[in-house]
Amino acid sequence: MDKLFPTFKEKEKAVLVAVINSTQNQETVKEYLDELEFLASTLGVETVAEFSQKIDKPEPRTFIGKGKVDEIKEFISANEVQLVIFDDDLSPSQLRNLEKYLKCRIYDRSLLILEIFLNRAQTSQAKTQVELARYQYLLPRLTRMWTHLERQRGGTGTRGGAGEKEIETDRRIIRNQINILKGKLEKIDKQNATQRKSRSGVVRVALVGYTNVGKSTLMNLMSKSKVHAENKLFATVDATVRKVVIDAVPFLLSDTVGFIRKLPHHLIESFKSTLNEVVEADILMHVIDISNPAYHAHMEVVKNTLADIGAGNKEVLYVFNKVDRIEENMEWADETEEDIEAHVEDLYKSKKEDEVYISAKHKFNIDQLREKLVKKIAKRHYTIYPNYLNSDTY
Repeated sequence: MDKLFPTFKEKEKAVLVAVINSTQNQETVKEYLDELEFLASTLGVETVAEFSQKIDKPEPRTFIGKGKVDEIKEFISANEVQLVIFDDDLSPSQLRNLEKYLKCRIYDRSLLILEIFLNRAQTSQAKTQVELARYQYLLPRLTRMWTHLERQRGGTGTRGGAGEKEIETDRRIIRNQINILKGKLEKIDKQNATQRKSRSGVVRVALVGYTNVGKSTLMNLMSKSKVHAENKLFATVDATVRKVVIDAVPFLLSDTVGFIRKLPHHLIESFKSTLNEVVEADILMHVIDISNPAYHAHMEVVKNTLADIGAGNKEVLYVFNKVDRIEENMEWADETEEDIEAHVEDLYKSKKEDEVYISAKHKFNIDQLREKLVKKIAKRHYTIYPNYLNSDTY
């Protein structure tokens, strides 16, 4: 399938734009822009400047004020910038007006995330889900700068005319593709539903969390598998399920896409079949990067997203990961596993049954994690197979 947008070229330059208002102060905006820069770098885009403006509400035509638009235009002209990336979603008219005036490609946060998902998707299902979300996002936003369906358009007799005729042709192509992709996903969903039925009778545990908190690393550690994991946002967007046995208690462990602030609505809708691994799980392991100063906000994002997909009332084990990164001056690379445990144990050894503090990277406190998790699993397993376990043990 042809991509809708031109592929990011190596070393493309971008400027980032955000607004300060009653819902997000300057400190919060700086945090959002740092995350936006991380998103851009995931695609190999170099951020060369950041712009912010304090406004009560977005300008209807250009989202930000005219003076700020002029300032950005002057900067991108002087520095050969190819992209302007907004931290918030733009309306179709705002996108068109900004492209026309700035004469460069405009991305908002949703489109940037969609681009990352397309690059990260490996399975046919994930690729189909992302393509559907992108087409749904693009349909009302087509402009002359975004008509990239020449090969699919074929001999439509619109050559030379460009303009509105090409855009209308592209809209028709996109509507057809949306119908095709929806049909394809329905078939995949039926296959997945059959697979999930075959797993009935086995306790299911799903890893959830903000993106880049170490879920895939923990998945590899718990299941001794080789799930792709790296220090990038959305390192994996495909659902992975592995059978795990701890203390003779079997269960299925699944890892799926990480959540993020302002996750595009179309993406959530398209990924619902993948997120069914979370919805149908018996227990959730909510992995949290405790070394991130914004981890409380990240936990809230995950909580709200779980509620949105119908998984807000699940039993949860909170796994606070990356305790090895809490002390900024501690050179963990030079510390033994015993040193790490001695340093962290008094502060982070939790007595609560629903939380545990670990370092997946250093395999710190993994025994306590397994112990707390297997207790939860065993209780569920016993209800399925009452003769399998001694009820006095759990």
